[in-house]
Amino acid sequence: MASLQPVRGTHDLLPEDSRRHRHITGTARAIAQTFGFEEIVTPIFEFTDVFKRTLGDTSDIVTKEMYTFEDRSGDMLTLRPEGTAGVARAFISGALSNNLPLKFFYTGPMFRHERPQKGRLRQFHQIGVELLGVATPQGDVETIALGAEVLRRLGVLDKTQLEINTLGDKESREAYRAVLVSYFSGFADKLSEDSRARLERNPLRILDSKDEGDRRIVANAPSFADHLTPAAQDFFAQVKAGLAALGIGFVVNPRLVRGLDYYCHTAFEFTTDALGAQGTVLAGGRYDGLIGMMGGPETPGVGWAAGVERLAMLAGDPPAPKRPVAVIPIGGAAEAQALKITHGLRQAGIVADLGYSGNLSKRMKRANKLNARFAVILGDDELARGAATLRDLDSGEQAEVPLPELQDRLARAR
Repeated sequence: MASLQPVRGTHDLLPEDSRRHRHITGTARAIAQTFGFEEIVTPIFEFTDVFKRTLGDTSDIVTKEMYTFEDRSGDMLTLRPEGTAGVARAFISGALSNNLPLKFFYTGPMFRHERPQKGRLRQFHQIGVELLGVATPQGDVETIALGAEVLRRLGVLDKTQLEINTLGDKESREAYRAVLVSYFSGFADKLSEDSRARLERNPLRILDSKDEGDRRIVANAPSFADHLTPAAQDFFAQVKAGLAALGIGFVVNPRLVRGLDYYCHTAFEFTTDALGAQGTVLAGGRYDGLIGMMGGPETPGVGWAAGVERLAMLAGDPPAPKRPVAVIPIGGAAEAQALKITHGLRQAGIVADLGYSGNLSKRMKRANKLNARFAVILGDDELARGAATLRDLDSGEQAEVPLPELQDRLARAR
């Protein structure tokens, strides 16, 4: 019988990995709260139409990567490949339009059947935010500023570059789409298979193609900036001015696009080359048409998402956890007392470890392995005096402490 292994593209979060993940998600959650964002938790799976409508029938995620299955009731369900669609669905099904504006933060696992590689898994984790009900450029600026602050607090902002672009308003996109289709049609026989499929349905996606032949064609494509309406130009100018006022550096990348029609105005990505090939760390944009397209009331929105695994690789080791206190009983009489002392320390918020068996030497080795800060040693002589020996495991100094004073002494020493 073959040994059991995790499914390809998944991995176990052992304690050290979990600590890194908690550092990323906890930092992001705390900063989001200072910006007024509240946490939302949506189901891990949704009706498949939730994602087909939002991601587009021709997107790689829908055509190649979604984990879709039929349940016992005959419903088609999909493990969520991203977070925005579920939040938008919750907004609609929860009839939340009377509570606008809404600020949501989320975190959790996502699922995509793609080729596993460094920093990219089939079950991966994201943090993300969605700001609903704000149609002005200030919403874009605030959302980007929140992302920048998360990266700054994680110590990785200086390893990234913020790239921004405008996708314009509806009129701008319609004009540009017609120009793009005309241009790319002249190269239809030279485009990649994926780009030929996108030519009629979402030609903006061709601008973001990774195919080298496509890139050479894209290099001479018409510029979106030449087809922006005055209103779209003003919106983008206000976003850039707002970022500059906050001291958030950026570069304009005219090839940064989102292919679906509900995206508009600002698109942005924090990218890095610190993990090898340049990659996206945090990405987002404005999606004013999404909720209306899903059947809800027309509601503006802007948000971003970031991969926890990739952020953990960038951020390195998180702050060390609190070092425990090792409680070490010597002899049967001390065991029961040690159990009560350990429980009391934990109730006082002190991390405490009680070895289950072994002599003094074995338990001291365990204390050192746990990187314990102090050891509380209980022997028959100490118990007879109602005391314990408190040993500083860094300096080696020790002193006898009355049991009623033990918690206070440890709290002050730490």
